[in-house]
Amino acid sequence: MDSSCEVVFYHHSGFTAAVGDCMAVFDYWEGGEAGLAEEKKLTAARLSGYKYVYVFTSHTHPDHLDPVIYSWEAESPVTYIAPFDAHVGMRGRRMAPGDSMDLHEGVRVKAFASTDTGVCYLVDLYGVQVFHAGDLNLWHWREESTLREIEAAENAFEAALASMAGEQVDIAMFPVDPRQGALFDVGANRFILSMKPKVFIPMHWQGRREVAAEFARRAANKATGVYALTLPRERIVVRFEGGVMNIEVYQQEEPPPAAAQTEQKAEQTYGGNLLSGEDPFTDSDMPVELGGKDG
Repeated sequence: MDSSCEVVFYHHSGFTAAVGDCMAVFDYWEGGEAGLAEEKKLTAARLSGYKYVYVFTSHTHPDHLDPVIYSWEAESPVTYIAPFDAHVGMRGRRMAPGDSMDLHEGVRVKAFASTDTGVCYLVDLYGVQVFHAGDLNLWHWREESTLREIEAAENAFEAALASMAGEQVDIAMFPVDPRQGALFDVGANRFILSMKPKVFIPMHWQGRREVAAEFARRAANKATGVYALTLPRERIVVRFEGGVMNIEVYQQEEPPPAAAQTEQKAEQTYGGNLLSGEDPFTDSDMPVELGGKDG
């Protein structure tokens, strides 16, 4: 497989993944007034540079579905892919766990069960296998969950992983949520061990860049490179050439007033501040209702 995939981070769990003339958009959300600056937003003009654009919504929690996505179709051909339980009118094609769909020649998507509402997606982009987890995770909380709830969460998560057995994952985007306290990374680590993605990108880290960066430092191994994209429009380019995978990470710096925006290239860029030795998870056991109503 000789191809190149560019993955761009926007906000929270929102990404694009582009190979050749095709772009996939996942769980785009601008974050409201405190979210993306105007110049960091994904626009229809950006999408118009691609022959094929597929916009995936894993579920309808507000932080995974921004209504702005439906304005793009007025200026650019867009196909919407939504989960079976989404209430978004007649827009798009619906997918339930276990469904697969050919989008066009060389591009195919499979849907898998989530441990929250909706689904997660594995998209074959001309031979590059891109996985977006949505809210699939091992959702339990150290001080809030009962033993029965923990057991149920573990069983549901293991069943979801079992349904993906045998699938190849080249690039994965998966939640690493600090609200879970000391157990914040259990689901991500199990996913890495089970699915062995070549590239893993943490998401859903609730605005705490240092959490994503520290997870990337700890979780990387010989089989999986872990990259923390923490700034809007920071991107990673994964090149598959002659059986060799090369990775480049580009960080777009926020420019000073009236200055041109600059771009830095690095083998791996974390962004934000790395941890200074204090454990950021000791006070982060925030009560979150099981079922993930807050995304």
